[in-house]
Amino acid sequence: MALHSDSRRGLPGHDRLPDLMPWADTGTAGDAQTYQKRQKAIAAKAAQNDHIRATVLSVENNHLHGELYVEALKARKRVFIDNKGWDLPQTSGMEFDQYDTPQSRTIVLHEYGQVVAGIRLLPTTARCGCYTYMLKDAKDGVIDTIPPYILYEDAPVSDWVWEATRLFITPEVPANRRIRVQTRLMHEMARTAVSEGATHVIGIVPYVFKRWLERLGMSALPVGPRVTFDTDISQAALMHVAKVGAI
Repeated sequence: MALHSDSRRGLPGHDRLPDLMPWADTGTAGDAQTYQKRQKAIAAKAAQNDHIRATVLSVENNHLHGELYVEALKARKRVFIDNKGWDLPQTSGMEFDQYDTPQSRTIVLHEYGQVVAGIRLLPTTARCGCYTYMLKDAKDGVIDTIPPYILYEDAPVSDWVWEATRLFITPEVPANRRIRVQTRLMHEMARTAVSEGATHVIGIVPYVFKRWLERLGMSALPVGPRVTFDTDISQAALMHVAKVGAI
């Protein structure tokens, strides 16, 4: 069952993990191998000049990192509101929503003071007023920007599961570095989740997610049907991050 309503275009429910680079779907093993070799060569070359740092931000430690959290919210505004046209809350050039609470963690990749990518994690045990976490609120009908059939079963509520949302890579990151940035961000997501006691991360991902995540050593299980947001085909997935996060 898919969502095709234009009325949902640009709404905050479009919170998939966007534009993850899958293995080549060109139809032949030879093409896929060529693609993988080319991308590995690009990543190796980019690594020679990689000065990207990762910082995990929380309410407790924001004051230790200057304006980094503010710059991350400004980067989210540029990506999701300015570029994608999503209808989201904003103020003073920053994008935010009801899930940016002291219970959340924001992972920011930055280079020479410039934010290049980020992702938000929230425990599935979170609660703030009538809200819990995005997928559960969609399943329970608390928010209407994601269809309630996004999950096959009830949304998990467990110390072992965290939710990932608001994944972004800034447009300034050139094409020949995006794969490396994506990979680094997913590894940092896994490490952060594991450091918080989680073994799994749940989120809305592109339908080609499985092979891409397996390439990172991260197994994943689809936990919802394929759903079309605009022209993007996505589905909810449960990612096992314990192995990657322990590295």
